Amino acid sequence: MHFQKGHIYHLFNQGNNQEKIFYKRDHYIYFLRKIKLHVFPYTEILAWCLMPNHFHLMVYLPDDLLVENIDQQKSVKQNDIRESTDILPKSIGNMLSSYTRAINIQNNRSGSLFRSKTKALCLTEIDGITKSWYTNNGFTKINIQPAEKQYPTICYNYILNNPVKAKLVSRNEDWEFSSYLDVTDKRKGKLLSYSRITELGLVLDERFVD
Repeated sequence: MHFQKGHIYHLFNQGNNQEKIFYKRDHYIYFLRKIKLHVFPYTEILAWCLMPNHFHLMVYLPDDLLVENIDQQKSVKQNDIRESTDILPKSIGNMLSSYTRAINIQNNRSGSLFRSKTKALCLTEIDGITKSWYTNNGFTKINIQPAEKQYPTICYNYILNNPVKAKLVSRNEDWEFSSYLDVTDKRKGKLLSYSRITELGLVLDERFVD
């Protein structure tokens, strides 16, 4: 995983062989605590969704975020402070490995729980996503919505509408383990950066369910 400041990323991983990673409600809650410890300090979280066999996180890396040593319990000196872009990949790896250890002990299992590589797709790097222009009958036209704004919106809605699309529930508000409840004011979760969501123009559109 490689991160750059000032960009939005879609982070996701799933169970090895598409197996479950959450077996009961307590596991979802425990994983959210892991997100708070390992991802929240180094990013601004825009959306999240935990599904029975995978998870989604949409995060933004602000230009002005400096973080301390990954071990939150240690006091560090000024020269130990590093960029969030350096720490975040290792922190995500630690999150998954520590969660796996806990689930393996509790469920009397062994081996990997997640796929070996967590995906981190940059949503604001337009290369390889969609062009902000196209040619039709010899005329060059500009897309109404630039790709660097369009793709984050699509991903944002994909994540929030995922439980309904996966047919886990008939309404997104019936799925507890998603930030959908937070952005619709049905719950005031503390993981999200509400001001950044507004600044980036991310808006929920339930037509993405179709």
